[in-house]
Amino acid sequence: MGDYGNRPVNSGSTSLNTTALKVAIVVSEWNSEITEALYSGAVETLLKQGILSENIIRKDVPGSYELPLATQWLANNVDVSAVLALGCVIQGETRHFDFICQAVAQGIMDVNLKTNKPVIFGVLTTDTKQQALDRAGGKHGNKGEEAAWSALKMLNIKQ
Repeated sequence: MGDYGNRPVNSGSTSLNTTALKVAIVVSEWNSEITEALYSGAVETLLKQGILSENIIRKDVPGSYELPLATQWLANNVDVSAVLALGCVIQGETRHFDFICQAVAQGIMDVNLKTNKPVIFGVLTTDTKQQALDRAGGKHGNKGEEAAWSALKMLNIKQ
């Protein structure tokens, strides 16, 4: 997991002009230690694949619950090719976790379909903080990198 560095973006005879792409990244401020690591992984991957730094737009939201609306605003109102939604929800003692995770997942999927743009679900939904750290640059890779690769793969299909 997380070893996306050698995977080709292009398949077959198509070629994706990454220098012309604009990618927005919406980052939840909640669990910032984790979401900042996800963001770093995503940006590093996008830059390595030829996305220009000035074409990476970052917007912060208070928590993961706000990700769907912010991604919709960006997909609808900014000239972007794709949007990454990065967040982290860690299980607590109440059912709040279940409601937030379901709402965010459904909301981001809806934005994909409404805007006809790749809006990538880069939200960790873990039982513990350690599990989140393991997926934000730890032993299970960096899901921010995977989100960036997902966006590039989807854009390659769309072209």
